[in-house]
Amino acid sequence: MVLSNMVLDKFDYSLLKLLQKDCLIPLRELAEAVHLSTASVQRRIQKLRENSYVVGNVAVLDPDQLNQVITVIVEVRLNKTHNTDLDVIKESFSSSEIQQCYYVTGEADFMLVLLVPSMKRFQEVCDELFHNNSNVEWFKTTVVLDRVKVSLDVPNINSES
Repeated sequence: MVLSNMVLDKFDYSLLKLLQKDCLIPLRELAEAVHLSTASVQRRIQKLRENSYVVGNVAVLDPDQLNQVITVIVEVRLNKTHNTDLDVIKESFSSSEIQQCYYVTGEADFMLVLLVPSMKRFQEVCDELFHNNSNVEWFKTTVVLDRVKVSLDVPNINSES
């Protein structure tokens, strides 16, 4: 994680709020929305990228349309959590089916969110990642019935934070 010395003002916060909703808004429209020139908005966005406030631009895809219809949340407990063991397990948790991976406190060591096309594929992923890994003490799965809210938005973006 890169820490920035950049001080954000109300224009930067407004731009970040708009960009996280739709990163394809034309510069002209962004400039109108925040009451700045197009050139100023372009410079500000470049600085926000250079200072790691904006770390990527992605398209949000509909998993159902792409036959990734099953979302599974998996809690994983490890036998060993030394740094080298953690590095190995974190690397193994980078498979394409894993949409999100969190190293957490509590009973489990990791929380994973997976997208798979079928329970058969989920069984294969379980074999690859958990059953065949001697450092996995246990894992517990929860199958999602409905994605009520899915977002990567950072909440409460404003200059008062």
